[in-house]
Amino acid sequence: MKPPTLLSLFTTPLLATAQTILNKTVPPNDILESFVSYSIEFSSFPDYAGNKSHPNTFSLNLLANLPQTPYIRVGGNTQDYALFNASLPFALNGTFNLSRSSDYPTTIFIGPSFFESYTTWPSVKFTHGFNLGLGANNSAGWQTLLDTVPLACKALGNNLHLWTYGNEPDLFSTSAQGPVRPASWNESTYVWQWHNGTSTILSLVAQHCPELSGIGFMAPSHAGVGNRLKAPAVWAAGFNRNKTVQFFSTHNYISGATSPGVTLQGTLMNHTVTRRSVDAHVVEYNSILRQDPSAPPMVFGEANSLYNQGRPGLSNTFGAALWGVDFHLYAASVGFKRVYMHQGSNYRYAAWQPLTTRLTTIGTKPPYYGSIAVAAALGSSSSPATVVHIPLSTEKREAAYGVYTNSGSVLVRIMVVNMRSYNTTLDGAGLVPLPDLPTRGSVNYTFSLTGSNYRTAKIQRLWANGSDAITGVTWDGWSYNYELDQGRPARLKNVTNVDERVEVVNGSVTVAVADSSAALLTFEWLLGKEKTQCRKAGQ
Repeated sequence: MKPPTLLSLFTTPLLATAQTILNKTVPPNDILESFVSYSIEFSSFPDYAGNKSHPNTFSLNLLANLPQTPYIRVGGNTQDYALFNASLPFALNGTFNLSRSSDYPTTIFIGPSFFESYTTWPSVKFTHGFNLGLGANNSAGWQTLLDTVPLACKALGNNLHLWTYGNEPDLFSTSAQGPVRPASWNESTYVWQWHNGTSTILSLVAQHCPELSGIGFMAPSHAGVGNRLKAPAVWAAGFNRNKTVQFFSTHNYISGATSPGVTLQGTLMNHTVTRRSVDAHVVEYNSILRQDPSAPPMVFGEANSLYNQGRPGLSNTFGAALWGVDFHLYAASVGFKRVYMHQGSNYRYAAWQPLTTRLTTIGTKPPYYGSIAVAAALGSSSSPATVVHIPLSTEKREAAYGVYTNSGSVLVRIMVVNMRSYNTTLDGAGLVPLPDLPTRGSVNYTFSLTGSNYRTAKIQRLWANGSDAITGVTWDGWSYNYELDQGRPARLKNVTNVDERVEVVNGSVTVAVADSSAALLTFEWLLGKEKTQCRKAGQ
């Protein structure tokens, strides 16, 4: 099914919105380079990256499409199950216990060749996760730490960005996959175990890879703000007394795959829900800043739509891609410096499936297109971007963001996300087309650009046939499907809503955005300063 033509797009009913005024300059709150980054499940990393003899070029192609190469964090729940077996002749041996999880193995041994995977993406900066779940109170786990630190640092070399030690320790005593700590587990015990392990890691790095001494940690990597251990209490217990934490990392999932009442429109395509979820982390971080004004910048070290690996018909749809755009840009607007979106083999919320398994076919998934759209909005300029949330009249189902460069002095782009539901398949499952399609609505968004001399803007659209679509997604007429060119950009000839321009009239610009779609406005007089290859994020 192909997207509608320009004619059909703009002849659907339009709902006028109040004009929004944007300032010419804003206070700088710059994000980090490679804001769009990924977290990859520890047990899935060999699938995503491959090894020296069989590198995963599909994954590498998808990473190369982004204007700024993503940073990769290798971790997740399975990093705290992984033990080392020096004689294992392959990268990873995982055993599933279906009573604990059907999505990943919970008994895991890795061999020396696991670390080969770090050599297949030569331009990527990595964060490697060590096992605290078993490592801090289990002899085999502690020996794994001693054995693998030298292997990890030698394999990573200059591509090492940071370390992590433990994943979501705030769930260690309550995890649905099996507790690894007693009910008495508390912040002070965690802090002692953290310092014991991290000091050992840094000592081993200094011994085996002295050129990497001084590289610290992304931590504490809590699952959320409402669990057994609280990040402010961890900080108060002296967590960062040695100043080895270089980024305050927290994790976020908007809701759960099996949580009651979860829907595409009400949960993911809902700007109010996203704001409430992200704002809770800001409140937590601000409480840490009050006790430690030198606390490091905050990142989402792991995030995605619905925990427990997502839900079919929700996390794998185009609506989830729209959610991803809103989530990334809102996080940037409130001070998060980078977002690592979590991936895993056969995971329903994955941006791509790296290889074919008995459960899932290799391919690019709708959420990846959300990453592409966010990367295009942020650009690849050497001047970092500041993102500003633009209030709209009916915020529950729509969102808009201004992107500024030059320390907040120049507005370069506006992203608009219309999250009003438009479904085109039976029961919203993305498989069987409806026999009689409803009319697709559209909304006019008008922005007044105060103190500017903008003349025109280029429009790029994130598009699919509906919010429930699981195929046929495009960004500015580009497809990144595996079937076309193994994830490299392929321009589709049947997409007509490309090469659009809109005039800025009397300091105002208006763009029509169809329901369940997003549009990026780029002010063209700036293009000479911010050109990038069109193959990268369709810019």
